[in-house]
Amino acid sequence: MKKLTFVASAVLGLLSTSAAMAQSTVTLYGLVDAGYNHVSGLRQGSINTIASGIMEGSRWGLRGSEDLGGGYKAIFTLESRFEADTGSLSNRPNSGTQVPDRIANSVAASVAGLAIPAALKAGLIAGTNTSLASSAFGVNLAGNLFDRQAFTGLITPFGAFTLGRQYTPGYLVSATFDASQTQSSLAAGQVASLPAAFDIRLSNTLQYGIRMDGITAALMYGAGEVAGNSSAGRFLGAMAMYTGNGFAVGFGHNRKNNELGQKSLQNSVLGANVTIGPGALYGMYATIKDDNPTGLSAIGAGVSANAIAAGLPAALAPAVGTAYQNAYNAAFRQDAKLMHVGYRLTSGVHTVVVAYNRLDDKRAVNADTDSYGATYTYALSKRTNLNAVLTRFNNKGAGQVAPGGNGFLGGVTASAGADSTNVAFGIRHTF
Repeated sequence: MKKLTFVASAVLGLLSTSAAMAQSTVTLYGLVDAGYNHVSGLRQGSINTIASGIMEGSRWGLRGSEDLGGGYKAIFTLESRFEADTGSLSNRPNSGTQVPDRIANSVAASVAGLAIPAALKAGLIAGTNTSLASSAFGVNLAGNLFDRQAFTGLITPFGAFTLGRQYTPGYLVSATFDASQTQSSLAAGQVASLPAAFDIRLSNTLQYGIRMDGITAALMYGAGEVAGNSSAGRFLGAMAMYTGNGFAVGFGHNRKNNELGQKSLQNSVLGANVTIGPGALYGMYATIKDDNPTGLSAIGAGVSANAIAAGLPAALAPAVGTAYQNAYNAAFRQDAKLMHVGYRLTSGVHTVVVAYNRLDDKRAVNADTDSYGATYTYALSKRTNLNAVLTRFNNKGAGQVAPGGNGFLGGVTASAGADSTNVAFGIRHTF
């Protein structure tokens, strides 16, 4: 049988299982990334902050491997994020609890015909928007210790089996064929971050992966673990990539059900790169589709309760809650195409990336966003480098995305169609 090596849930499936990890080992590893971050176009104007995760999210982790003999190994990874600027485990975007204008406008239009006072309509929208943003707009808001990765598994002569919290197959393909390698505000996914266009990591997953003769492939199943509804929260994903002489191609697909068992976020990702001149040209195309957004099923009950508390007769509250529930479901739906082209060049201690990204929204609201720019990295050593980022976000129609970093969300600009520029300088050290 041809030798197979495993694919675990780390970017590119490259979690180390080399001969250097024979016998039994536990490795402490990590990365600290922090610097100056300037963003324009926000509701409060331009902001200047010290931020963590400009190029990559700061993290530390434990990685273990035990050689069981006969081509078998037991492995585990526990990886925790942290904010180098504050020491906390979570962060929020600079725009705070502000939601895109199109959300409030869409909901207001949907409930315009309700026979309730205008002030109550507006108050219910404002309160629901704030509640949603407080619970969803940010990174690791639950403060989980090992939010980045937490899995264990077994490597065998016929592939690897891992289970726990892991990167999804579709996301791994998008990360592989992003010239920025998901780093900085120039990364392709930055223009499709709110609402999130990809499931990056998921808990309660089981994955099988192989790598053989240039082929890397993985299958993933995620259990929703909702009592009485086996389809609720269920996830399925798969990917395959081939690396040849001077080129690589790959395809990945993710699909997830929401908490009610309805078909929710789906992605198909096609990518490639090819060596051209001293560097490599990257290209990626992804579809984003979500007709039944996840995490919104409690809105109706919440609106009903708030309406009663505001003086609405209890007999009318259920109809009002249902109307708002339907309105928010419609407002958060996604139907878009994501395109990326970039060039990455490394020469000695210098690495330069230039890229262009486009989110083409196919809905009637037409929330399009383009980004383009460049990043520069200067390696002080094998473990420490200095970084500079310049990215421009052009929002069109109802587009309202603000640039973030690898470790934090950018949030939204002051209003629909408002553009934004990101300038950042940072230092990154790995250990």
